[in-house]
Amino acid sequence: MTETVARVELDQLCINTIRTLAMDAVQKADSGHAGTAMALAPLAYVLWQRHLKYNPANPDWLDRDRFVLSAGHACMLLYSVLYLTGYDLTLDDIKQFRQWSSRTPGHSEHGVTPGVEATTGPLGQGVGNALGMAIAEAELASLFNRPGHEIVDHHTYFLASDGDLMEGISHEACSLAGHLKLGKLIGFYDDNRITIDGSTDLAFSDDTAKRFEAYGWHVQRIADGNDLEAIDAAITAAKRATDRPSLIIVRTHIAWGSPNKQDTAEAHGAPLGADEVRATKQNLGWPSLEPFYVPDEALDVWRRAKDRGARLEADWKKKWDPYRTAHKDLAGELDRRLAGTLSEGWDAALPVFGPKDAQATRAASGKVLNAIAAKLPELIGGSADLTGSNNTEIKSGGVFAAGSHAGRNFHFGIREHAMGAALNGIALHRGFIPIGGTFLIFSDYMRPSIRLAALTHLKPIYVFTHDSIGLGEDGPTHQPIEQLAALRAIPNMTVIRPSDPTEVVEAWRAAILHKNGPVALVLTRQKVAVVDRAKYSAATGLHKGGYVLAGADNPDVLLMASGSEVDLVLGAYERLKADGRRPVAVSMPCLEFFARQPQGYRDSVLPPDVPRIAVEAASPQSWYRWVGGGDNGVVIGLERFGASAPYQRVYQELGLTVDRVVDAARNLR
Repeated sequence: MTETVARVELDQLCINTIRTLAMDAVQKADSGHAGTAMALAPLAYVLWQRHLKYNPANPDWLDRDRFVLSAGHACMLLYSVLYLTGYDLTLDDIKQFRQWSSRTPGHSEHGVTPGVEATTGPLGQGVGNALGMAIAEAELASLFNRPGHEIVDHHTYFLASDGDLMEGISHEACSLAGHLKLGKLIGFYDDNRITIDGSTDLAFSDDTAKRFEAYGWHVQRIADGNDLEAIDAAITAAKRATDRPSLIIVRTHIAWGSPNKQDTAEAHGAPLGADEVRATKQNLGWPSLEPFYVPDEALDVWRRAKDRGARLEADWKKKWDPYRTAHKDLAGELDRRLAGTLSEGWDAALPVFGPKDAQATRAASGKVLNAIAAKLPELIGGSADLTGSNNTEIKSGGVFAAGSHAGRNFHFGIREHAMGAALNGIALHRGFIPIGGTFLIFSDYMRPSIRLAALTHLKPIYVFTHDSIGLGEDGPTHQPIEQLAALRAIPNMTVIRPSDPTEVVEAWRAAILHKNGPVALVLTRQKVAVVDRAKYSAATGLHKGGYVLAGADNPDVLLMASGSEVDLVLGAYERLKADGRRPVAVSMPCLEFFARQPQGYRDSVLPPDVPRIAVEAASPQSWYRWVGGGDNGVVIGLERFGASAPYQRVYQELGLTVDRVVDAARNLR
């Protein structure tokens, strides 16, 4: 046997190890998707063995390449490679695929499995995550690299399926990536031409190459997904195309090697079946029918990645140590950012609003944002073509654009889907606190990304303005009704709706300090008065979610609200007090913060057995927990869409008035 033949056979043994592990894990779980892992095993082998920069012993190494499996259903491809290359993942973990508390869940999750860069599954999300990671790499490189000291210099790769490219989010993300000329972003498109329903011909006839060329991408085709040298050459060429992102279209065959299920929809999303697994192993010339068999020779080759990774990181440290000496301040700043530590005195210069400073809370937010941004340079982001409306511009921060990657302001364009996923990618990369703005109504476009941010415990900050029927003339298409309740229903999501400019200051402070999951700041278009804090309680109560603004020691009615409706509660409070009642006025800017407080504190704000009224210009579902049931609780909200008119008239016609709150209080027992 010649050396070349032996090498080819060893390559195939390593590749088929991925295929058999994927088949066996899916078969044992009786659930999952082995077909794509089998098809893409050669690509994974070439990428992880020859190109990808990583160190299995240190999955969080700063200058590693990022790999995002957007086709999350093919996670057995990634799990197999992570185990084989020596990450902290065992063969027993592979055997526990899709089981309770396993480290190999049904779609790959960041923070669960070492080496998984992003939580994916909803198709197209990983493409957007990769966009965000490439943005973060480009910005960090622009800010921290110096001549002769390129300490940030890595690529971001993603793997997309037909489904990823059919979902609209991929269009938004790839259009923006091409516009920004992100040359270190490289995508693989698994062109296997099979979806769950059958052939892609049923619903998909795009010329993908022309589509991406139109975006401004460098595009290559690989005719045979088993051609290792063609894969190697294409990746090499993509890395050289530094002036634009690259897409490599790889023609593959789902469930490659399966005698009866290759190129069929049956191989998509279901086990091959015990008989077909056996037949496929025999067809591949696999040396054993034992499940989860890993040949020593193959494992030895794969595990060379550990020595290779150690060398790669050691080479990088040879750059990092002189950089730290030559640029001590920059190195210290980068360390601070990566550790997530805030600058000393970051909130020392926040604005103070007085009685004459009535303004929309979105306007107050812009002022607070800029006060914070001056002290926290890691705060970056922008808006989906609503910069002036959302007040998200960081003054003098520059614009992130093609050829100019140091700017702090992003023009995401009218692309909420891509913006949401990119914010997650920026957060996953580390080094930044990303913000993204749009109207609250369009949070619906971002909802899958918001949900994944919450699931992954990421902390993008969303600036959602035009928060209610208070936006007025734009009418019911733009007036959010159900969005607050929908956002509050997401686990790990924090929604803050401040009542006045002073609460906006505390809302931003709370958002920056928050550690677990995304934060939405929900802000008005219309002006609101500044609450007289000499007369009513300090806004620092926002950090507990709800607090007493004013009230008697022995109340006979509790009035609570969020946002601009706090003004209605205060008006009703004064009227009822003048009538000889004992009302309490409560601001409830964050129901999530309030729910986390000890029962004693919650009872001090909302004493048990006292009749309660909640007021919010939105769907009422969020409030029933806090008003109680029966005749002693009322929610004044909206269970219909809004209307087009000046906002004062809309509030009046829909019954969100001081008079209605007072009448409700008088009718409570």
